[in-house]
Amino acid sequence: MTLPAPRAGRAPGRELADPAFWQAPPAHRLAAFARLRALDSPVFVPEGTGHWALVRHADVQEASRLPKVFASAPGVTTPEPARWVRALFGDSMVNLDGAEHAQLRKIVQRAFTPRLLAAAEEDIHAVAARIVDDVLDRRPDEFVEAVASKLPLEVICNMMGIPERYRAEIADRVNHASENIGVERGLTARLRMPGRGLRALARMQRMVAGIGRERRANPTDDLISALVCANVDGEALGARQLGAFFSLLMVAGVETTRNAITHGLTLLTDHPAQRDLLLADFEAHADGAVDEMIRHSTPIIQFRRTVVAEHTLGGHAFVPGDKVVLYYASANRDEAVFPDPDAFDITRSPNPHLGFGGGGPHFCLGAHLARVEMKALFRELLTRPVGLRAVGLPDLAGSSFDNRVRSLRFAFEQP
Repeated sequence: MTLPAPRAGRAPGRELADPAFWQAPPAHRLAAFARLRALDSPVFVPEGTGHWALVRHADVQEASRLPKVFASAPGVTTPEPARWVRALFGDSMVNLDGAEHAQLRKIVQRAFTPRLLAAAEEDIHAVAARIVDDVLDRRPDEFVEAVASKLPLEVICNMMGIPERYRAEIADRVNHASENIGVERGLTARLRMPGRGLRALARMQRMVAGIGRERRANPTDDLISALVCANVDGEALGARQLGAFFSLLMVAGVETTRNAITHGLTLLTDHPAQRDLLLADFEAHADGAVDEMIRHSTPIIQFRRTVVAEHTLGGHAFVPGDKVVLYYASANRDEAVFPDPDAFDITRSPNPHLGFGGGGPHFCLGAHLARVEMKALFRELLTRPVGLRAVGLPDLAGSSFDNRVRSLRFAFEQP
């Protein structure tokens, strides 16, 4: 592969601080990450207060598994959440460390009982079939709204026990809360959009807090009831903790899965031999296809960490106060781990991608359900005799945070 050279006089890493970099074609960004992986040590990116870029698979994985060195607090997003925002909305689980994170995670994990998970998996298959039935009946031509966003939203709402009357508003709030994360905007938009996003989060949290109060008084067989009613150790989520978890689940769970699904359709369209292989024996290749879609698209591009103890990693000595960014999008194309990393190969094995994080205490809680959702939906989409395919390129948001797709046209080969 021939890599385009950086602009004359530009230091390694400076390109990642340029908003134009994230608007550039994906191939340009991947080539830049390949150059950075070839260097002897992490580079400094002069974005905001600046950060060190971890771009190799091994480095991202090691940092992920050392939370006492590379802390998630005060925040994993760029920019970090302001103190007043954290005070108002509560700390999301992804922004916590140590005992506080472990306690919240334990409450949530215990709420995901085998019975609840089994019911959720059964529901996923029913929802996927219903969505595809509706698509075949209506024949829309835009994939994100008609298909990719519907499945994770409906599955999570069903699992949480969100009444039907709230769901359209929640979908709208999720879009407002996440539409400009990591996207460069003009001054007017920068002043206006944070307020709209925070209002969307506030309304979602008030809504779920009200449902939580109802469930404490009259619990039902859903996730909100399990979270707000004390478990065997007497632990439960308070109203603000429930709101923060719900916001995380909706923004992260819905956005990441819908983007992976959308990129997946594009990949199968662009690689017809891989699509034919999958169709020849769906059950044999579906799990590998889902993981390769996630690796190849990497729905979450990066997360931040703050160094809280001295540590040498990747040839660089980090000191407390340093900021680092874990670039999953680069780690998932690391030549040292993935032979021919830019190829889309549903038989790739092993496939130790970091699409759900690099391991450690912050490994994605929803990884299993996301895989089940994608497998169920593609089974329905590909095994119906209509030949569904993407049309043209996806409209990407150009975000430095996630590989977000605004829209994707699609069509049917059969009437």
